[in-house]
Amino acid sequence: MAMKRSSVDTTQGLLFSADAARESNAEDLVQRLEQLHAIGASLSAERDIDRLLETILTAAKTITRADGGTLYRVTEERTLRFEIVRTSSLKYYLGGTTGQPVPFYPIQLYKEDKPNHSMVAAYAALTGQTVNIADAYTAEGFDFTGTRAFDAKTGYRSKSFLTVPMKNHENEIIGVLQLINATGPKSGEIVSFSPADQRLAESLASQAAIALTNRMLINQLEQLFESFINMINSAIDEKSPYTGGHCQRVPVLTMLLAEAVNDTSDGPLSAFRMTDKDRYELKIAGLLHDCGKVTTPVHVVDKSTKLETIYDRIHLLDTRFEVVKRDLEIALLKTQQALIGQGKRMEAAEEERRYRDRLRQLNDDRNFLRGCNIGGERMRDEDIERVRRIARHYRWRDASGHEADFLSDDEVLNLTIRAGTLTEDERKIINHHIVATIKMLDALPWPKHLANVPEYAGGHHERMDGKGYPKGLTREQMSVQARCMGIADIFEALTAKDRPYKKGKTLSESLEILGKFRLNGHIDPDLFDVFVRRKVYLRYAELFLDREQIDSVDEARIPGYQT
Repeated sequence: MAMKRSSVDTTQGLLFSADAARESNAEDLVQRLEQLHAIGASLSAERDIDRLLETILTAAKTITRADGGTLYRVTEERTLRFEIVRTSSLKYYLGGTTGQPVPFYPIQLYKEDKPNHSMVAAYAALTGQTVNIADAYTAEGFDFTGTRAFDAKTGYRSKSFLTVPMKNHENEIIGVLQLINATGPKSGEIVSFSPADQRLAESLASQAAIALTNRMLINQLEQLFESFINMINSAIDEKSPYTGGHCQRVPVLTMLLAEAVNDTSDGPLSAFRMTDKDRYELKIAGLLHDCGKVTTPVHVVDKSTKLETIYDRIHLLDTRFEVVKRDLEIALLKTQQALIGQGKRMEAAEEERRYRDRLRQLNDDRNFLRGCNIGGERMRDEDIERVRRIARHYRWRDASGHEADFLSDDEVLNLTIRAGTLTEDERKIINHHIVATIKMLDALPWPKHLANVPEYAGGHHERMDGKGYPKGLTREQMSVQARCMGIADIFEALTAKDRPYKKGKTLSESLEILGKFRLNGHIDPDLFDVFVRRKVYLRYAELFLDREQIDSVDEARIPGYQT
């Protein structure tokens, strides 16, 4: 009886142990499935290819309890390229974000145009089949010479292998995931990869292939988009060499300032932070901030002197002066001939003197108009009146022999421009580029992560006091990013050395003008303080300015800035 009861107890104990084991296995599988689900979500969110590949391999090692692993990618040259190699027990980490390249040669998928089925990774890539090997040293049909050499060199023992092809949603093999040396959850011994391990790894490989394909497609689209933007900027550059560099430099300076604000931990801008998505959005906005200039006429953009249209009309004035001088000389000779014929030599000499005086006045007025044509910071009222007096005073005969005004109304209008070289109408044409930019950008179907591009790019000519254009926005109505671009646009223009109408200013000159802009409500005062305090101006100067422009800056003397 006692023996019978003992037998029953033993049987019950075995059944209990079996139930407990099954329950433990089920819990383990559920836990690993939850890990797989979480991994799938993280794969979809990752933007960086290297980090994505690293995440895939690390996740595969985790859910299969593998000690080591390798991730290969199929190349256009029909090879498998080592992307990441990891062996935890050896602390052997190559590729990915480590900065340590994988030194192994790619695996050839074909040898002499025949499928390379001797290498297990190549076999999986070529056939699309998973290969599960209990012990590489005893397995038949595959060449593990390289594995044995690695083991001999490191003292490692590569045993169980699970090699899984990575197949995307188009049934295309894009890579191979290879896991090495599964470890028992309790014993820690090297064991074979179980059927559950294989199914989990295959499921992960499928998700990973889709995530990787999607990320590569997105990256390709982003590269295409950026190339298209650069093509637009190149078109602007081809139209005018004076603005092409601007389109490239403003985005760089904008990002330098935005990063400086992002790194600021105190003050009114301490809460500003950017994610990688925010950075990309601002970068694209910076590249597109002047895309509307593609609509601006070249003769306005390139107008280096006041009389320039397709050519500089100052030469027409030179010709007219020569015609007036010729007419004066002819009149003089005729008068002198008549006076001498009458014996009035003193009067003839007086006519000669008056002619010389008028000739000197002509040359003086000619040089004056040439100086006016160049344009400058500010034209005096008396100079404007002198231009108008010259226009009224001189007369000349045109090619048809008719007497005409010395200066046309348009020439007077241009020569009396108070500052710079643009008339009011031409300045409106230049300013219209921002309206064109906004219209162009608003017309595009921006994805969610780029939805702010039109606002960032379209606000760089607004002022903090609401006196800017085209919308008259105030500081409170603008994002920090748009305000950053406003400062970058101004500072680049001040220091630019490729403008047709001015030299590039030095750092100290540019900061003095920028400081005055801060005081008069033109730019954001808090961003200006960061721009100076974090020496953003100097970092930009080291990238783009000539050596002679980088002079010593006394920050204490910059208007509006307090150290």
